[in-house]
Amino acid sequence: MVTSSPKVEPFEIEIAALSDAGTELGHNEDHCGKWVKSKTSALVAVADGMATLEGGELASQRAILALLRSFREQAAGLTQTQRVLRAARSASFEVYDMALVVPQLRGISTTLTAVAVTNAELTAAHVGNSRVYLLRDGYINQLSKDHTVAAEAEDAGGHYQLRDASVLTRSLGRELLVPIDVFEIDLLQNDIVVLCTDGLCRAFEDSEIADAVKGHSAAAACRKLIDTANAIGTVDNLSVGVVRVVGETPGRRR
Repeated sequence: MVTSSPKVEPFEIEIAALSDAGTELGHNEDHCGKWVKSKTSALVAVADGMATLEGGELASQRAILALLRSFREQAAGLTQTQRVLRAARSASFEVYDMALVVPQLRGISTTLTAVAVTNAELTAAHVGNSRVYLLRDGYINQLSKDHTVAAEAEDAGGHYQLRDASVLTRSLGRELLVPIDVFEIDLLQNDIVVLCTDGLCRAFEDSEIADAVKGHSAAAACRKLIDTANAIGTVDNLSVGVVRVVGETPGRRR
């Protein structure tokens, strides 16, 4: 008797994003967005605006819209990394220009964290203290670096004053040219990528984020993280994006 090999499903991703004001602030200065080109190619991003009530919301919204538009409209022939980086720079320029032209918006800024996936290759662009996590084989790892006084002092082996620990060292809007972290990995079957603003990651331990998303679709994972954080009580806005790998992937870089 001949037995057939188990069927291997082709590579596919699920992608979702969700934003919520949280339980304390009463308004939402976060923004999130996604663009799905196909079952194997998509972009998702989160942003956390800062400054006045109106300005913070406008900064994060403008950054996400500019990122998505630039990524979609770029000419064919560029690598995914080039497209993500150029899109993030476009978002940076738009927020800076808005702050420059409108006097009431002087001093606005926003974080921006974006993840693009095409055929199992992931590229991320990151500025600020939102985060990118990879859940693989039951373990969760933070792929991004926090651009804060505390995190950068720790990386340098130095010390910092507690009152300055959460101050951002990088954000979009306050200067024309801001350094943008870009990193790449190859995704594997069953990988889950979570990107979130600091309001959500501060509500959980990393392991709790992993537990919340396991066994759920991308959309259900986003909803569970938001609902669980709000049930605990949150002091900040919440935004999350989830990319879930379905099917077999080649996997090269780890």
